[in-house]
Amino acid sequence: MAADRIVSEIAEMLVDVAGEELLLLGELTPDTSFNDDLALESIEFVALAERLRSAYGARVDIVAFLAGMDIDEIMAMTIGHLAAYIERALEPERALEPERSRA
Repeated sequence: MAADRIVSEIAEMLVDVAGEELLLLGELTPDTSFNDDLALESIEFVALAERLRSAYGARVDIVAFLAGMDIDEIMAMTIGHLAAYIERALEPERALEPERSRA
């Protein structure tokens, strides 16, 4: 599945869980951060995680993904970073380990 498509699907889910006022902030792009740009509440992130699991299945394990990060990485996470994880998780031959490298 292409990362661009996953980014679009995440953006749609974010609008569903956090409301259409997110669209007032501008376009949701791969560089949009959950904390700084969206100020997403933890309950909204939980709702997003549930929707992601429903849409992509058990192979997309947000808890395991976040467990592999330190607090600074979690706070800086972007839609693109999450989309890259989902893309890797959906590849049948890939292990479901979170990406540890950041540029």
